[in-house]
Amino acid sequence: MTIPAAGPPFVEAMAQLAAGVAVITVKDDRDDVGNTVTSLLSISAEPPTVLISLANGSYLTELLLRHDRWAATLLSDGQQTIASRFATPGRPSARLLLASVAHHRGAHSQALIVDDGVAALEAETITVVPAGDHMLFIAQVTAVDYVDSTRPPLTRLRGRYRPVRI
Repeated sequence: MTIPAAGPPFVEAMAQLAAGVAVITVKDDRDDVGNTVTSLLSISAEPPTVLISLANGSYLTELLLRHDRWAATLLSDGQQTIASRFATPGRPSARLLLASVAHHRGAHSQALIVDDGVAALEAETITVVPAGDHMLFIAQVTAVDYVDSTRPPLTRLRGRYRPVRI
């Protein structure tokens, strides 16, 4: 039996793949904006380079097409609420979403970085590649803000946030 590749079967198939959960933030002239992603990946160690995939037409995509510098916080178990806040449609400013959460601004990007994740980095976009209904942002890492290997990372699998049991 052949199943069409696009649509719900494809989405369900991809939900079987566990992915790390990160919050991407950018400082705009007027506000701070962020979004939860599961599509952050390392593509080179030398020079340190990462890739994120964002939906076309999203506000964060629009901002990252205008602002090259941004930050990524790789969330830890216990930060599911933060992940959900940044994944909710029509969400308010990132500053409001983090009002009760420890955070700081990255020295290189001025973007908000959530404290107590498993790691945080700052990056500068070097290439943008259209890919179907998404845009791929390839970025050189300008700073690793922190790494905390004592915390278990937060992952997303089968539509739910899940901790990694170590």
